[in-house]
Parts: sequence; C-alpha cells; structure tokens
Amino acid sequence: MFDISGVFSTIIDKVVPDAKARDKAKLEMVRLQQSGEFRELDAAMKAIVAEANSEHKFVALARPAFLYVMYVFILSALPMGILTAFNPDIATNVTTGVHAWLSAIPESYLQLFGAGYLGYSGMRSYDKKTKKGK
Repeated sequence: MFDISGVFSTIIDKVVPDAKARDKAKLEMVRLQQSGEFRELDAAMKAIVAEANSEHKFVALARPAFLYVMYVFILSALPMGILTAFNPDIATNVTTGVHAWLSAIPESYLQLFGAGYLGYSGMRSYDKKTKKGK
C-alpha cells in the first residue's frame, strides 16, 4: 500500500538542507497526520497511484495521448505557416477558430486538468523510481 507520510518525509529530507528545519517540517507533518488533515491528501494520492498501476488501456495511454495532442498543435505550425504564405485569410480564420475553441474551455477545468496531470505524472515517476530501487 502507498504511504503518503513516507513520500513527504523523503521529499523533506531532500529539499530541506537545515537539520533543525527538517525536523520542524517532519514534526508539522506528524501533527497534520494526527489532526486528520492528511486524510484527504492521502485519499487523493492513493487514487493517483491506483490509476498509475491500472492495467486499463485508456489509463495507460492517457499521458502519451496528451503528448500526441500537444505534438499536433506544435507541428501544425509548419503547414499553417505555408498556408499563410498562400492564403492568409484562411490561416487567420483557422487560427481564430482554434483560439475561440480553446478559450471556451472554463479556466477551472484547465486548472483541474493541470493539477491532475502533474499529480499523475509525478506519482508515476515516483512509482517507477521506487520500484527500480527495490
């Protein structure tokens, strides 16, 4: 099973250079655990780890699929540049349409997606690192 306090303890050891500050941070972590404030974070981390360990094909392809979408956006700059040279009006209309489409996505959804993606990829990296170390 996944131990959230172990993850934070490892992070504190690596990030906080001063021994007194490190001990203070660990004491605060224990206080949060005892007060129950860690439960929500622990549940979220367990959900992320469960997704990372999933054998479901969609979950396994989620990160690469997102990168492929980003690659398409980046690589589409080349044909859009050529299209601009031959027909600037069409290129401007396409750009305006894509911009309007992306702007229609609520900011809170983008923030949620960003937090989830960072959490997922961070936990996948942590999971891979700990499995190699064992």
